[in-house]
Amino acid sequence: MEKIARWKWHVRGNWNPQDDRIPSAIWLAILWIGMIAGFGLDARHFLSQNPPLLLHAHAATFTIWMFLLTAQLLLVLKNQIAIHRKLGWFLVAWACLMGIMGPVGVYTAIMMQVKAHGPFPYPFITVHVVDIGGFLILLAIGIALRKNPAAHKRMMILSTVALADPGFARMLDHLINGKFIIAFMNPHPPTPFLWFLCVFNGNILLVALMLAWDFWKGRLIRSHVIASISLIVCMYIASVIYFMPAWQAQTLVWVTAWSK
Repeated sequence: MEKIARWKWHVRGNWNPQDDRIPSAIWLAILWIGMIAGFGLDARHFLSQNPPLLLHAHAATFTIWMFLLTAQLLLVLKNQIAIHRKLGWFLVAWACLMGIMGPVGVYTAIMMQVKAHGPFPYPFITVHVVDIGGFLILLAIGIALRKNPAAHKRMMILSTVALADPGFARMLDHLINGKFIIAFMNPHPPTPFLWFLCVFNGNILLVALMLAWDFWKGRLIRSHVIASISLIVCMYIASVIYFMPAWQAQTLVWVTAWSK
């Protein structure tokens, strides 16, 4: 049996593109599990707060993205590549909408809490910046690599992995505490590293699984490896910044200004 060069980095895949389809489906299925479990368990708490229409629109926008990404994967599985490419440009437009609805949803949720509790520090902004920023940057790279199928598949999945933490963090909180409490009101692990593991557990899991699979198969794509490591590093930096007193003070200034 030919020995696999596991540490070899590829710029393009020299294997049959169909070999990547099942793993891509598995990573997407795990993303769905995190979203359904996390937000499903949190649904009663969310609805009990009588959230404004903008928050429902925010949730719908990001949920529809998951359906669109799933449709794209199914089209590839059925060899409907022409339709996949045409629909891809609609996904680009939808991603731009997400770039708007992400901050809108965050702002609306913060204002709900300000109305109930008054202005407060909100250092969790670091997570939102990494989530939506990572998503948009990785998506742009994935689009640029669309003529490189192996890299394109991985970057498109990875872009959505950047958004995985809200669902998985809620799921973990349910497992530990039995209920979900808004992140900035919830007691959290005392160190940046432990907080990083708790908040970004789903992102870390998916990045590790994707890289481990490619390593095992000898299919490490250079752009995907660099992007994956960069995403995790940015998430850890966000965790460190979260604990900085100066950052917490600055977020209090912002929230106070937004509430006026």
